[in-house]
Amino acid sequence: MDRREFIIRSGVAASVPFSLTACSASTKPASGMPLQSSKKIERIKGALNWLDGDEPGELKGTTFGYPWKQGTLRKGEPLSLVNEKGEQIPLQTWVTAFWPDGSIKWTAHAIPTSAEVGRAAKIIKSAPKIPKTPVKVSENANAVTLSTGIAQFEIPKQGTHIVSKLMRGNKLVGQNAHLVGLVKSSPDFDAVTTQFSSKIQSVTVEQTGPVRAVIKVEGVHARENSKQWLPFTIRLYGYAGSDALHITHSFVFDGDVNNDFIQGLGLRFSVLQNDALYDRHLRLVGEEEGLWAEAVKGITGLRRDPGQAVKDAQIAGRKTPPLSEWDERVSSRLQYIPVWNDVTLTQIGANGFEIKKRTKAGHGWIGVDQGKRSSGVGYLGGCSGGIAFGMRDFWQLHPVQIDIRDAGEAISHATIWFYSPEAPAMDVRFYHDGMGQETYEEQLDALNIIYEDYEPGFGDAYGIARTTEFTLSVKQSTPSRDEMINMTEQVRHPARLVAAPSDYLEAKVFGGVWSLPDRSTPARKQIEDRLAWQVQYYAGQVDQRHWYGFWNYGDIMHTYDVDRHVWRYDIGGYAWDNSELSPDLWLWYSFLRSGDPTSFHLAERMTRHNRDVDIYHAGRFKGLGTRHNVQHWGCSAKQMRISTAAYRRFHYYITGDDRTGDVLNEVANADAALAVVNPTRKVDKTNPIPGLAKMGVGTDWGSTAANWLTAWERSGDEQYKKKLVNAMRVIGSHPQGFFAGAFGYNTQTQQLVPYEDTGPSLSHLSSVFGLIEISTELLQLLDVPEYKQAWLKYGRLYSAPTSEQVAVLGKRMKGNNLTVAHSRLTAFVAAQENDASLAKRAWREFMNSNPLRKNTGTDCVTGPQTLNAVEEAAWLSTNDASQWGLAAIQNLALIKHAL
Repeated sequence: MDRREFIIRSGVAASVPFSLTACSASTKPASGMPLQSSKKIERIKGALNWLDGDEPGELKGTTFGYPWKQGTLRKGEPLSLVNEKGEQIPLQTWVTAFWPDGSIKWTAHAIPTSAEVGRAAKIIKSAPKIPKTPVKVSENANAVTLSTGIAQFEIPKQGTHIVSKLMRGNKLVGQNAHLVGLVKSSPDFDAVTTQFSSKIQSVTVEQTGPVRAVIKVEGVHARENSKQWLPFTIRLYGYAGSDALHITHSFVFDGDVNNDFIQGLGLRFSVLQNDALYDRHLRLVGEEEGLWAEAVKGITGLRRDPGQAVKDAQIAGRKTPPLSEWDERVSSRLQYIPVWNDVTLTQIGANGFEIKKRTKAGHGWIGVDQGKRSSGVGYLGGCSGGIAFGMRDFWQLHPVQIDIRDAGEAISHATIWFYSPEAPAMDVRFYHDGMGQETYEEQLDALNIIYEDYEPGFGDAYGIARTTEFTLSVKQSTPSRDEMINMTEQVRHPARLVAAPSDYLEAKVFGGVWSLPDRSTPARKQIEDRLAWQVQYYAGQVDQRHWYGFWNYGDIMHTYDVDRHVWRYDIGGYAWDNSELSPDLWLWYSFLRSGDPTSFHLAERMTRHNRDVDIYHAGRFKGLGTRHNVQHWGCSAKQMRISTAAYRRFHYYITGDDRTGDVLNEVANADAALAVVNPTRKVDKTNPIPGLAKMGVGTDWGSTAANWLTAWERSGDEQYKKKLVNAMRVIGSHPQGFFAGAFGYNTQTQQLVPYEDTGPSLSHLSSVFGLIEISTELLQLLDVPEYKQAWLKYGRLYSAPTSEQVAVLGKRMKGNNLTVAHSRLTAFVAAQENDASLAKRAWREFMNSNPLRKNTGTDCVTGPQTLNAVEEAAWLSTNDASQWGLAAIQNLALIKHAL
């Protein structure tokens, strides 16, 4: 590969975990925009690169997605992976999306453990290499067995256990991995606590190798009183040559918010112990390279010294010399050295964990140490083997806990609590009593003060979900300290391969409405710098504002409170953003054009949060999402504009994430929910066509179109294409087109029905929840001339001068604000029609509020004005950042020459 020809530089630093340095009292107020770091990441055209720049120290296998230009790859054509040395790397491939002509649009791939990818690798058309130790799956009436060539895992088809056996070769090392939990009838301290555990309902083999095998386990949790609740989906992943089982666990909350208070949720497994007590080892990883590593029976620090070789072996985790080689004063008195059976690490908040241990139940706990942010990785076993375990985003998803019990017994137990039983019980009740808002009139009036769309009973958490990822590695000996840290890096930041920005762009996926960063002129540089700054600023806010926690991690806040120097976390609709005005799209397009890892991590964590917590997966609101609120589920606006596939499809195609794929399936026909909840019920006085639902031409249609488009390209099912084309023709054939505002919708036949023409209308929100981006893709993929003309008309006239609106529409349009956001719609029309004057108008609209001429820097705010020192950009809201970012990206792609 000719590096001069193929190397392109992203110009953005890798920053994982991403954060900006918090200011302190001695820090001068920041001015201007922090730009790129001195560290550059090379993105090599035509090749796969490690997302964070460096090849991982330990690779346990990985999955990634890859884009293909239309017509380039056909079904049945084999693919293989070669590194920069020309060596083949074992590769498993499956198709995740198709172009309209049947050619392949996206593929997903898996590579095995310890694959030597190097700095870059390339996918080529040839027969793939098979791993030396391929992963295999076998099945009988009772269980499925997954073998990686190194480790074997038995998955029962019924009962309590998710994994009944964890083996290394022919040796049984661990067993009986299952889910456990605690629930209380009230949040009171002395309320009765009930235990529950997993109950398997079905086991499905989804992939059988040779590089990656996937087993899906579905079930519920069974309480002691026989009640079943919290349905879950677990996927078990095994990669060729790996000793690890990767686990994703998603559950849906289907409890009564007033009577079901979760006190603990955990994954528990057992380890068979065969070593002497002084050769058994416990490991818990703290922050960065911090490691707590001790033996169950320690022989250092004693009054008598067993010998340096003995101590060195125990400290290293190796088998100690025979007792005959110990100092007899120690070996004869081993019975007096305490056995530390139990250890607990508890992380209740984001900035502090504690480790404690005891000899056995009924005796006091001894404080071990404390730290800031535990990595959630540990080891339980001995010199002859054990289980290394970990949970991704451990401290970020607090409250969390790790319990090790009976370490000195023949069978020991470990529990990774992804909701700590030592924390207050989980309370998902709505946060206020309604404050007298019984009628729609009262609710609309209240909307004018705290921006919260309240309605009794609508702030229910029933149906929201959460996903947690775990790793269980079957070890043949105690891992060294360095091995523990290498494993931890893979748990904290799973290795990810990505394509170069130019490859995403040239494939024309996601509409191709972006360009590569270009700082070739002062004006372009100014916009590029602001784009880069926005990403870094929000990354810093996540850490400085502590946007962490079980239900919160991944989301960002909506609006800032200048007077309190805080985001409006406690004010109605100003708090958690819940995808309002498309920050997801802004971040994903930022990554696609730059290859910036910070953009990717922000976008991925947002997707993993919003696809679970902000969408209903069960109950009366299933398929809908919740508008921004103090609680993610709190607002009564339950709409498709939040659950839309438009925000999640990026993550699925770029990473091949199966959980995201499940959620895309869930919303494929979410339009049926329009018959259950009318999004505009509080302002609609009459239904123009009784018996039909109402579909707004913006947020509802844009979301439906995204859902159908994603289902069509994923499956190739022509029914979704037919539904898209029919709806596009109805919109395009209406005299007002997109100015019609809304249509009747038959949720049974999934067809739009025009209302009587009452003249043009519009909403400033119609285009800013993905409609612009999805319409761009629809026009790229489908030839529906009337839809294109209606869309171009809408784009030209939305921000047009009054005289032009009156001449074409017969009146001046009101409510057409968000001018900066809609400048990209003007730019699209300018590019489509090669209209130079319209391109200039688009840039004037973009500069409407002179956003680049303001002081766009940050101020350092410290105590006593704030609790913690923070960087503050009081002039910025997430709505503005998201829509300004999307407009900047698309305008630069469409009409850069006119700037």
